[in-house]
Amino acid sequence: MNDYSGYLSPFTWRYGSQGMRVIWSERRKRELWRTIWVSLAKVESEFGIVEDSQVRELASRALDIDLPRSLEIEAEIKHDLMAEIKAFAEQCPTSGGIIHLGATSMDIEDNADALRAKDSLDLIIGKLDSLLCTFAEKIEVYADLPVMAFTHIQPAEPSTLGYRLSIWAQDLFLAREELSRRRTEIKGKGFKGAVGTSASYAELFGLQGLEKFQVRMAEELGVGFFPVSTQTSTRIQDYLIMTALASLGAGLHKMAFDIRILQSPPIGELSEPFGAKQVGSSAMPFKRNPIAAEKIDSLARLLAAYPSVAWGDASLSLLERTLDDSANRRVIVPEAFLISDELIDTAAKIIGNLVVNEKAIRATFRRYAPFACTERVLMAMAKEGADRQETHERLRTHALSAWAAMGQGGENPLEASLAEDPFFLKALGAQKLSSLMVSETYVGDAPDRAKAFARTLRESLG
Repeated sequence: MNDYSGYLSPFTWRYGSQGMRVIWSERRKRELWRTIWVSLAKVESEFGIVEDSQVRELASRALDIDLPRSLEIEAEIKHDLMAEIKAFAEQCPTSGGIIHLGATSMDIEDNADALRAKDSLDLIIGKLDSLLCTFAEKIEVYADLPVMAFTHIQPAEPSTLGYRLSIWAQDLFLAREELSRRRTEIKGKGFKGAVGTSASYAELFGLQGLEKFQVRMAEELGVGFFPVSTQTSTRIQDYLIMTALASLGAGLHKMAFDIRILQSPPIGELSEPFGAKQVGSSAMPFKRNPIAAEKIDSLARLLAAYPSVAWGDASLSLLERTLDDSANRRVIVPEAFLISDELIDTAAKIIGNLVVNEKAIRATFRRYAPFACTERVLMAMAKEGADRQETHERLRTHALSAWAAMGQGGENPLEASLAEDPFFLKALGAQKLSSLMVSETYVGDAPDRAKAFARTLRESLG
C-alpha cells in the first residue's frame, strides 16, 4: 500500500487502469522471467540437459516472488535479473544451479517484454473496440441531425452530427487496424545468447539441435521469434508499436480538441459529462471546464513524444548492443501503454455520456447556415443564364451586409435580403429562391455515409 511519503509516478495511481498496471508491474515482470526460466529448463530437459525433477521444482516455486529478497540482493550486486535468479535459486535447492542455463539477460527480458506488449495490445484493442461500438450507436442516432461545419474555425457549410462523429471514429478505426497489425507481428528475441549467434546453446545442443530448440521455446512462450538478433531484439519493434499508439493518441487528441471548442459557451453544442458534485474551478464556481478532454490532449501530446525516443533506441544501439536504451525503456514502454489505456478509458466516458445540446445546435445552424446556401443560389442562377461574376458579386454584397447586421447582435437577414432583390426574383421566382435557402437539406450524402460507416464498424468489430 502506498504511504504517499515519497515520489510516485502519476501512472502508479492516477492514470491507467489497474489491469494495465498489473501487466507492467514489477511482480508480473518477475513472474514472466521465472516462467521463461521454467520453459527453458523444460525444453533443456527434453534434450537431456537437466532433470525432469528439477523442472518440476522450478515450476512449483515460479510464482513465489520474494521482492524484498530480490531487491536486497540487487542492492549488493547491481543487476536486477541476476538478483532474481539468485532469489529464485534460494527457493529451489536442487534446481537453482540450472536456472538461466545458456541464456543471456536479454534472452529473458526481451522475450518477457514481447509477451507484455502482446497482453497490453490485447487490452487496448479490446477497449478500443468497445469505444468504436459506442461511436457506431451515436453515429446512427445523430446521422441526420444538421450541424454547422467549421473550416479554419469559421462557419462553413452544413453537415450532420453523425458525420462529424464518423470523422472522429474513422481516425480511431485506422489506428485500431494499425495496432492490430502490430499485435499480430510482435516477435520475441528468441534464445540467441550474448551477441545473437546462439553459440552458448550450440554448446548445449549442438548446431543440429538449435532449430528444434528455438521452435520448442517459441511454442512454450506462445510468441514467434525474430530470425536474427544482436544481444537484444531489434528496437525498431518498439518504435513501430509506439508509432501505432501515437496514431491512436492523434485521433483522440483531435476528437477531444474539437469537443473542447464545441463545449465553449458561445457555441455550446456538445459537452463532456459533468458530475452533480464536480467542481470546475477553485476560484470561479460557475465554471464547467472540459477537464476530461483536456486530459486527453495533455497525455496524447506526451505519447506523441515517445516514438522519437524509441527511434533513438533503435538507431543508437551500436554494433551488437549498447546500454543507451535500457533506462529510458523502463519509462517509455510501460508509460506508452498506460497513457493509451487512460486515453481510451477517458474517451469512452466522454462519448458514452456525451451531452448533445440540440437547441444550441439549431441556433448555430440558423445563424450561419444561410450563408452556405449562396452557393446553391449561384448554381441555380447560372442555370438560368445569369452572369456568374455579377451573381457572385451581388451575393457577396448581401452576405457582407448580413454579417454586419449579425455583428450588431441581430439575426441573420440574408434570406430576407435576397428575397427582396429583383435580380434574383426575376430569374428564380420567390418560391424557388425560398427553397434554395432551406439549408437543412444542403448536407449532400453525409447522413448516408455516416450510417454506412456505422455499419462498417459493427461488421468489422463483430
